[in-house]
Amino acid sequence: MDRDAVTHESPHTVRYAMSKVPEVTVYFWVIKILATTVGETAADYLNGTLGFGLTNTTVVAVVLLVVSLVGQFAVPRYIPAVYWWIVVLVSVTGTLITDNLTDTLGVPLTVTTTVFACALVVVFALWWAAERTLSIHSIRTRRREAFYWLAILVTFALGTAAGDLIAERLALGYGWSLVLFAAVIAAIAGAHYGLRMNAVVAFWAAYVVTRPLGASMGDLLTQPSDAGGLGLGTTAVNTVFFAVIIALVAYLSVTRVDRLEQRTTTSAVRA
Repeated sequence: MDRDAVTHESPHTVRYAMSKVPEVTVYFWVIKILATTVGETAADYLNGTLGFGLTNTTVVAVVLLVVSLVGQFAVPRYIPAVYWWIVVLVSVTGTLITDNLTDTLGVPLTVTTTVFACALVVVFALWWAAERTLSIHSIRTRRREAFYWLAILVTFALGTAAGDLIAERLALGYGWSLVLFAAVIAAIAGAHYGLRMNAVVAFWAAYVVTRPLGASMGDLLTQPSDAGGLGLGTTAVNTVFFAVIIALVAYLSVTRVDRLEQRTTTSAVRA
């Protein structure tokens, strides 16, 4: 935990500022991967199934994201329903950014991947220069929150571009691509827990890779069998995944198990 995350009042009492983001638990990663998959399939659903087209789908996603972010910045603390709704929208928007660049403008995936990787480095550099921390446990001011959401948007765009690039270059197919990205995440986890890889670096690395992981899962489930998928369709996958996300977010809203100040304060009282 960051040193600036707490204010010591006495040996037995600690006051925690209200965080605007959830604690990183297993629920965080499960919902994030589900939201990432929905980002891929929902974009395809609006663009293809409903016939919105890439441009109209992008406009709708961006408008919804901007309006939702205004609401997120207005609330004083982390609210699961608001936060995870925005993650879904960022997932959709990040996917569409890459799709517009590659499909509409013809920008090669090698270029988009490189540009987004550099953009993420720039965002982190500016964030560090301004705040001297990149930890998500310190998101308690509007400036830090702005850096946080900007970084997340770039990670989704980067994950989409890098995932598509790997899928095209290696031609692994959806199933093996899913295995590959899962193995990379497992390696990051192993480096963190076994080799003491910096927690902040491990978090953001895993956050980037979960994007192509979720996209591969979405493609595997929705694409027709002759294209290497299971042919379940975007409607069915979106419905089921949205339902699971809603159930998990409702659980977190009731139990509050993903709120750092709640969990830590409880531990302090027990101690």
